[in-house]
Amino acid sequence: MKRVRATGIIFAASVAVTLAGSAGVGQSQQSGMSALKGHNSNAPVDVTAERIEVQDRADRAIFAGNVHATQAEMTLDTERLTVAYSNKPGGAGGASGTGGVQIHRLDAAGGVVVHSPSETAKGDFGIYDLDRKLITIIGNVRLTQRNNVVMGQRLVINLDSGRAVIDGGPPGVNSSGGRVTGHFTVPQKTNGS
Repeated sequence: MKRVRATGIIFAASVAVTLAGSAGVGQSQQSGMSALKGHNSNAPVDVTAERIEVQDRADRAIFAGNVHATQAEMTLDTERLTVAYSNKPGGAGGASGTGGVQIHRLDAAGGVVVHSPSETAKGDFGIYDLDRKLITIIGNVRLTQRNNVVMGQRLVINLDSGRAVIDGGPPGVNSSGGRVTGHFTVPQKTNGS
């Protein structure tokens, strides 16, 4: 496996949603907080993949084959990761040679799994819009925290507010009939508590 260091790719496509034991099941499920709000999105990103293809004229790079990306304590595993970027001319004060790459969007496709220290989210596709600070996971979404599980068709996390929303998708499209489903464990109480 080739190791590619992708410094400058800001990747926080990790889902860190706190599931409340009292949360209900409905068309949309909102979490009270996302741990991503405190995530260090300026940390370097390490990416490993079997192949990288840079399409400079199209301003994108494609990582393919067992892609693994890590930033701070967050990780992403997928089959394909497309990075959309633009070249920044010059640098601060117009100094030559100090330009670089500005990442705008990351698209993950194929068996997307994102991990944070306490949660795991799975889906078919993932999108991280860096300009809008939104992470979206689409298709057969499964969000797990300890023994709690929420399933739907789309998960959207706003990194500014920390708000996370799971939608069930249109009725009739999946086995849940367009509804969010969940399984929540209830903490066992001991005598005297």
